[in-house]
Amino acid sequence: MPLETFLALVLFAFTTSITPGPNNMMLFASGVNFGFARTVPHMLGIGVGFFTLLIGVGFGLGALLQTVPIVYTILKFAGGAYLLWIAWKIGSSRTLSDGKAGAQPMSFLAAAAFQWVNPKAWVMAVTAMATYTNPDAYWMTVLLVGVAFALVNVPSVSTWAGFGSALREWLSVPARLKWFNITMAVLLVASLWPMLK
Repeated sequence: MPLETFLALVLFAFTTSITPGPNNMMLFASGVNFGFARTVPHMLGIGVGFFTLLIGVGFGLGALLQTVPIVYTILKFAGGAYLLWIAWKIGSSRTLSDGKAGAQPMSFLAAAAFQWVNPKAWVMAVTAMATYTNPDAYWMTVLLVGVAFALVNVPSVSTWAGFGSALREWLSVPARLKWFNITMAVLLVASLWPMLK
């Protein structure tokens, strides 16, 4: 892969990883509600889950979606249903968690598994593999696409958890936290709209 193509791929990975979407909305809310350190497994789960999805798409799952479009439709609706449940949990939360209460941040495994039903993740993976792989060196370029996202994804998404964590003290006022969580839940639901078309 020529250097200019790899740099374009890194820019694509950065742009798609840092822009708003379900993962980043959940990380922002988790940073506020649980703090940065307790959100780290969630961030790492996103990185590992997306990497495995990306490699899976490169090695044939993307072709499956084109051959059997109902699979993508099922994934979209399963992901949408899960996001609605997460939005409900965020929107109904009224206290910051210090680790002693029953509320817990998303686990590493749950975040990794979510990538497989996240419509934005599928669109990113299919687009990256269709755009940046080379048929003459396919396996190598699939791995390069995976490496580019691995280098960029977790640092990009962690900024959302960091912003949320920075607002934690200001949002320790119950009325502010209530409206923040309701707003985040609405934004999370709104993030579904372009992906469920």
